[in-house]
Amino acid sequence: MGTNPVGIAFDGASMWVSNNGDGTITRLQANDGTVLGTYPAGTSPRGVAYDGANIWVANATGPSVTKLQGNNPTTILGTYPLGGGTQPEGVAFDGAHIWVTNNSSNNVTELQASTGAVLNVYPSGGTYPRGVAFDGTNVWVANYTSGNVVELSGSSGAVLNTFQVGTHPTGVAFDGANIWVANEGSNSVTEVLANGTTQTFNVPQSAQPYGVVFDGSYIWVAGTNNVTKLQASTGAIVEIIPVAGQYGVAFDGANIWVANYSTKTVAKL
Repeated sequence: MGTNPVGIAFDGASMWVSNNGDGTITRLQANDGTVLGTYPAGTSPRGVAYDGANIWVANATGPSVTKLQGNNPTTILGTYPLGGGTQPEGVAFDGAHIWVTNNSSNNVTELQASTGAVLNVYPSGGTYPRGVAFDGTNVWVANYTSGNVVELSGSSGAVLNTFQVGTHPTGVAFDGANIWVANEGSNSVTEVLANGTTQTFNVPQSAQPYGVVFDGSYIWVAGTNNVTKLQASTGAIVEIIPVAGQYGVAFDGANIWVANYSTKTVAKL
């Protein structure tokens, strides 16, 4: 990869990895890891999302999001401001809109995916918002310094619920029923159940967990030097796999991919 890979997303055939240290995004063939190309993004790119046709990248020091044409990524379709949002981190697609968490302005920007126009900017319900996920109806935001995850209405942006999780929550994932949050500061993951209760599971071997993803049966948590695999139904640790990275993690329908920030690589599990 390029320097300091952070974000990672799957488009149905390829993996897209943002290289935070050099302002690029790398595309790999998912079936064999062949690098298909590395393309300009914005400054300090972090979160990555796929909207069904194109790739969106959050540029932390832009501050902006860049939209690249999925079938011809040498074409930048637009670089869009965030309506006052600063230091964007996470990106999620809800089927029509792009949601971006803005770390240092404590808000979330909603953009029209077709045009990049800012539709609204909403309070994140906490401080230093990072991870973001869509559950099919609403948007979930992890607020790093508040230690909470907030459910925002997908239609109005209103805060619907706030749940305390662990210390320094970062990544967020939806398993089809429940929300999972990686707690970087407490070496744990918290599950927010559909009934509104929470339960927290320790992942002691995966220090400073950042990324979390669901593969249909298991939750995968990327931390420093390890990835922990948990049974989604119980939270029990199934396996701990040595991996050099700590940041983004994605599922391609068959395998897990992890962005290894310090080694300029991605791992395929």
